[in-house]
Amino acid sequence: MTYSFKKAAAAIMASTALLLAACGGGEEEKGSSPSEEKKVLNVGTEATFAPFEFMDKGEVSGFDVDLLNAAAEEAGYDVNIQNTGWDSMLAGLQSGQLDIGMSGITITDERKETYDFSVPYFESVTMIVYKEGTDIKAAEDLKGKKIGVQNGTTGQFAAESIVGVNNNAISKYETAALMFQALQSGDVEAVVTDIAVALEYEKSNPNAGVKTVTDDQFAAEYYGIAFPKGSEYKDDFDKALNTLYENGKYAEIYEKWFDEAPDMETLKKAAQ
Repeated sequence: MTYSFKKAAAAIMASTALLLAACGGGEEEKGSSPSEEKKVLNVGTEATFAPFEFMDKGEVSGFDVDLLNAAAEEAGYDVNIQNTGWDSMLAGLQSGQLDIGMSGITITDERKETYDFSVPYFESVTMIVYKEGTDIKAAEDLKGKKIGVQNGTTGQFAAESIVGVNNNAISKYETAALMFQALQSGDVEAVVTDIAVALEYEKSNPNAGVKTVTDDQFAAEYYGIAFPKGSEYKDDFDKALNTLYENGKYAEIYEKWFDEAPDMETLKKAAQ
């Protein structure tokens, strides 16, 4: 009797499974039509700002790229990242040709008048890079020196805060790469840039004979993803970044590029 009951039960289960499969098949056919594709957002960057963005085998790579891809996936978008250059990136955001700008862009009150920004995603500070033998121990030592900066960046603003705006001693370059080339050629005696970029250059060029120093006069600053003013995408990316902070994905990306754990408490506080 037990055996017969088991056989009957098995038959019922098999029939039920077939019925469900038949019903499920209809649903699959219904859903087999191509699903709506994710919206592709156009992103501009300036890919000479390692380790945040740089060209690697013809592709834009770096910390910003990995983070933006993760945030876009979380928010439900695809992104098309283009190496537009700094000035073209900013102009593209203003004109609406670009949906996003991401290139180690420091959030400032002045910039917020023109662009929208995500919650902060990276804490930075300004650093001086100089050739060995140059007498620079602090920011004040920039006075009387030939200084290189990337045009329109907070490195430029930091240098100007020490030696004055429109000082002839400051040479402005379109890219970080050109700025560092000027340092190596001796056209300038020091460059002023973000700490992670400075340390990456020093690490990647061990025979360049450069040293680095920072100063308490240089305040901490935060990078944000930039959007055109009034962007419909800002809130989605704010939510996505906060999710990446909570689920550990941000820390994973950070450790990949900087070989250390991020200060999540400071970052989360800044993101509030």
